[in-house]
Amino acid sequence: MNRNHAAPFFTAFVFLVLCTPILASDHRVLPDGQVPNDRRLAELKDYNGYFAFDVPESTEAWEKRAADLRRRVRVATGLWPLPARTPLNAVIHGRVDRDDFTVDKVYFESVPDHFVTGLLFRPKGKSGKLPAVLCPHGHGGRLQDYGEQNLPGLLVAGAERFEDCGRYPKLSRCVQLARMGCVTFIFDMIGYADNMQVPYELAHRFARQRAEFESPESWGLFSTQAELRLQTVMGLQTWNSVRALDFLCGLPDVDPLRVGVTGGSGGGTQTILLCAIDSRPVVAFPQGMVSTAMQGGCTCENCCLLRVGTGNVELTALFAPKPQAMTAANDWTKEMMTKGYPELQQLYQMLGVKDRVMCTPQTHFPHNYNYVTRALMYSWFNKHLELGLPEPIVEEVWRSLTPQEWTVWNDDHPQPKGGADYERALTRWLAEQSDQQIDELLPQDEASLEEYRRVVGGALRTMIGRELPMEGAVEREKIDKQERGDYLFFKDLLRNPGQGEELPVVSFFPTATPWNNQVAIWVDGRGKAGVFDSNGEPNAAVQRLLASGVSVVSGDLFQQGEFLPDEKPLAQTRTVGNTREYAGFSFGYNHTVFARRVHDILTLVSFVRSHETPPKQVHLMGVNGAGPLVAAARAIAGKAVDRAAVDTDGFRFAELRSYRDERFLPGAVKYGDLPALLALSAPYPLWIAGEKGRVPEVAAATYDSVGRRQDVVASATKGSAAAMAGAEWLLNP
Repeated sequence: MNRNHAAPFFTAFVFLVLCTPILASDHRVLPDGQVPNDRRLAELKDYNGYFAFDVPESTEAWEKRAADLRRRVRVATGLWPLPARTPLNAVIHGRVDRDDFTVDKVYFESVPDHFVTGLLFRPKGKSGKLPAVLCPHGHGGRLQDYGEQNLPGLLVAGAERFEDCGRYPKLSRCVQLARMGCVTFIFDMIGYADNMQVPYELAHRFARQRAEFESPESWGLFSTQAELRLQTVMGLQTWNSVRALDFLCGLPDVDPLRVGVTGGSGGGTQTILLCAIDSRPVVAFPQGMVSTAMQGGCTCENCCLLRVGTGNVELTALFAPKPQAMTAANDWTKEMMTKGYPELQQLYQMLGVKDRVMCTPQTHFPHNYNYVTRALMYSWFNKHLELGLPEPIVEEVWRSLTPQEWTVWNDDHPQPKGGADYERALTRWLAEQSDQQIDELLPQDEASLEEYRRVVGGALRTMIGRELPMEGAVEREKIDKQERGDYLFFKDLLRNPGQGEELPVVSFFPTATPWNNQVAIWVDGRGKAGVFDSNGEPNAAVQRLLASGVSVVSGDLFQQGEFLPDEKPLAQTRTVGNTREYAGFSFGYNHTVFARRVHDILTLVSFVRSHETPPKQVHLMGVNGAGPLVAAARAIAGKAVDRAAVDTDGFRFAELRSYRDERFLPGAVKYGDLPALLALSAPYPLWIAGEKGRVPEVAAATYDSVGRRQDVVASATKGSAAAMAGAEWLLNP
């Protein structure tokens, strides 16, 4: 091998990936003051971005994409795996009798002591099993009132047909569906009408972080602790929707094989999500939120992870090939006829059922679920619920309900308590139940390890949102090469053009000792500056590796070193410009810094593995705060990494106090915290420091389950000694 050739940089090296202080100018890859040409440095995306739906080229590709998206929806909403279906304890009371329909008041528990409320509309004079419709109502509540003063304008514009009952468009929808022969349930969103245990101002107007709700022992919604467990109002509403469907399908007069779902605005969002993850609905009409533009501006319509790399049109497509329809109005949906709907048609056509999707232009109306739109829905449901009614279906007048008739709670059915103590009790119960589910996955054998990987590993793949890049996906630009005695020193830029990412990299290739065909990827919490000692030479652990024939490479990951104009440590991660301090507004659309750094490690691994003269072995090492990054990357990279040495420094995600922390990863605590990331390395060799000389229980269990307990090793070394001990283990496993 020609040691003066630049190629050895890629054929043998230890990647040293780091996280903070100042670099000597001689170690910079880019000119002073210049940052990488990396699109991740651009402004963050928010709910007002553009969310195109790129239809895959084949049904097989769509099925794979759809499976990933369904998992994303369930992980993001805290429903992966689905929680236990606890008893509903449903109560139906206070019947209101009209000429051709009845209305009952309903409440049930979606989880113990958390009540879902609503009204149940039934047709009169029908027998046998009837079709049913679930109505998540959206903003304004089920009791939305246009107001008497606004009715004349709506009547003149053709938006409504009748006075009085026309004031209550959501109840009018339920009345007409009942008259069409459908058992119809409209249930309250959190914070509306009778569902007030979590108040409206918190659920829909949250704006400022609340320090009193941030303790790891006792926390509330919208807190960092809640986000680490994926506990959100959006997730709770989605579970309420699932349980409302349980209630409706369980009624003795309902045919569970003929169920539709429809809602407008925020109820359209809930229709999209429910139909994406629940197989029971057979027809849907998600109104007002299927759009490539604004995705939902309320805190109840956003949660971390949900729309990273996707949007409402693609999420709506998850209902395919089942029939669904919607309209385009003079709001954020106004471009649907040219942006979004053609792609839905393309997908449905590829699936052989193009006529099962419909979007009707109604851009002369503002954001709505008005009489004209409802008429379209009635016809769509008439066809696809096989109601057999003559067309057109015309909504008729009805005598509106009184407050006494529409209110669920009364003296005989008192309203349950809510407030701060209830909120803390709810989040604690949700956490305990989730912890129990994850604990029950503790592997005992190879089959149970596979299930652990499916659930916990699958969640991690959603949380990180990137697989190992394909062979040839990463490019190199040579910047500089120097001979420095016992090693060659290189400066390079690595690019992942498909992702628009660029990494500054320095590397050391041994010349005093023959290369041993091994590559270790060393991740250090100080950025590539950490690979050097105070004299600007490789540090002691790197020198040990070089002396043993291992090449060493160090790169700045996202928001490290040369990514920062002054190369000072990152104070806090960027968030979107929204004035409301909700993690979901930022990390529902963008990867966290933690995830992006893991992406960069995977980029480095892929580059090494796919080079034209690949090494025989590739290793990872994470020290000085970078251990969690390496643990996550190793879990995803799998057999692409031969051995990994991880110094955890005792870190736990549960210790975090801010969603702006660079180590923040939504869902990390729900799925077992750092020990679970270590466990996902099984069965590949793993060295651990920072855990007081012990292997965490779940990691020990995963290795035991496949008879590889000897391949996970714990060291009691700390600090700089841990880096040297980890390097020695890599050299002498």
